[in-house]
Amino acid sequence: MFMFIFIVLLLIASGCSNENVEGNVSNENNEGENGVVETDRSNDITIAIDQNFITLDPHDAGDTVSIFGIRSMYEGLVGFDENMDVVPVLAEDYEVSEDALEYVFTLKEGVTFHDGEPFNAEAVKANFERVIEEELRAARNLQYLESIEVLGEHEIKFTLSQPFGAMMNKFAMIPIASPKAFMESESNFALNPVGTGRFMFDVWNQGDSLTVTKYMDYWGANDINIEKVTFRPVPENGARAAMLKTGEADFVYPVPQNNVSEFDGSEDVIIEETPSTIARYVSINTFKEPYNDERVRQAMNYAVDKDAFLAVVKNGYGDYLDSTMSSQTQYYSKQESYAFDLEKANELMAEAGYENGFEAEIWGNTSSETSTGMQFIKQQLAQIDIDVEIKSMEEGTLSDEIYTPDTPEEAKLQMWYVSWSPSSGDADGATRSLFHSEYFPPNGANTAYYNNSEVSEWIDAANSTVDQNEQQEIYANIQSTVYKDAPWIFLGTDTILSGHKKELEGVYVLPDGSISITNANLK
Repeated sequence: MFMFIFIVLLLIASGCSNENVEGNVSNENNEGENGVVETDRSNDITIAIDQNFITLDPHDAGDTVSIFGIRSMYEGLVGFDENMDVVPVLAEDYEVSEDALEYVFTLKEGVTFHDGEPFNAEAVKANFERVIEEELRAARNLQYLESIEVLGEHEIKFTLSQPFGAMMNKFAMIPIASPKAFMESESNFALNPVGTGRFMFDVWNQGDSLTVTKYMDYWGANDINIEKVTFRPVPENGARAAMLKTGEADFVYPVPQNNVSEFDGSEDVIIEETPSTIARYVSINTFKEPYNDERVRQAMNYAVDKDAFLAVVKNGYGDYLDSTMSSQTQYYSKQESYAFDLEKANELMAEAGYENGFEAEIWGNTSSETSTGMQFIKQQLAQIDIDVEIKSMEEGTLSDEIYTPDTPEEAKLQMWYVSWSPSSGDADGATRSLFHSEYFPPNGANTAYYNNSEVSEWIDAANSTVDQNEQQEIYANIQSTVYKDAPWIFLGTDTILSGHKKELEGVYVLPDGSISITNANLK
């Protein structure tokens, strides 16, 4: 009965939200078939997303939204195709030595940055040196980089201190910026991005929109007709769905699960479903009492009904998070999920000395789905007498609160409702920053402050070999151990839902949850 009431309340809230938004639609538009409002098409498109950009510094971004905003303007030596496979971009070709220590890239010629500066090996070297010398976030991908040598104007060699199986994926995570831009105005660089991409920076109204425009001197085929793309953060689910209906947005991600049926049979809007590498969970600060007791964390997992989570929060779109990573991620190893078992949960709470429960706090951003998810967690944990207070924060504020503390002792975080997707497309990206003891904030995303020396050693071992069979075995051990230790409440993996006007082609969401606009076109 409790769950039934919760679902009914959610449906009522969703209906009210959508009705209010749709009631503000301008009468200047003409309503077409299936309730979709027709607007005058131009060569400008709007993409509605659910969160704000935090930074546009290409070497210092850690969140998926900032990363795909950056990728709209920047390119790397290599990049990812639609399936997250590594492909050459600014590199014409590359060679890897037999011992996997040397990487030689032959660069494309005739490429210019958006400020007119030439792209060459010296520019590449300057970018990698900036990352390392300033210890920016991207430096996490270069921990084994020993030296950089310019072999010629369009040839460069990277030497590692040890083999690193995921290195090509890490190269794809380093966008190449104009050295002139970051050397002459370092303090202002993040607000004035200068890359080589098909689109160039126009304006960033922080908290409102990011606009990029077509770069007419792009090195590649200039065969797209989109002149301007505006990314608009819209945290409220119903508002994003309404924007797709009215034509105010040409592409929406994510399309709220509860609104998908509104577009059934539409001849004007296409809804896309994409399997993802996005893992959704609650990070638990294992450094703090009572969360430092493994039994409490396991009890929290048993107390959360995963079927109900998928039904209530994801509207049936998604799967169990039955490991530390999505089944779409390299070296995934399925674990036995924590079944919904209140009797087992209460037994564990009693064993840990918390039969009467305790007060707790959960943090999250301001998006509609996050709010729903945190309410769900609050109600589920109440079943084992954990009284959860919800604290919602704007994305930038939330990031500061989580990543500013220098030590675990200073951290105020107890629980964080969050998701993670390896933007590098590999198992290392889904593991090291989350579970290695060297990657506590602010050095990484181990916001559970999980500290298992055996797991950290395994992560180092997986990084030091290029033997795929050996890596697979190591990552299986890591996933088994971490899942049992339960530094998270393991919830689900996302099915990516995006929607776009039928006339729009070439804009899509990758499995990691990032949007690509490189080939955007209006038919």
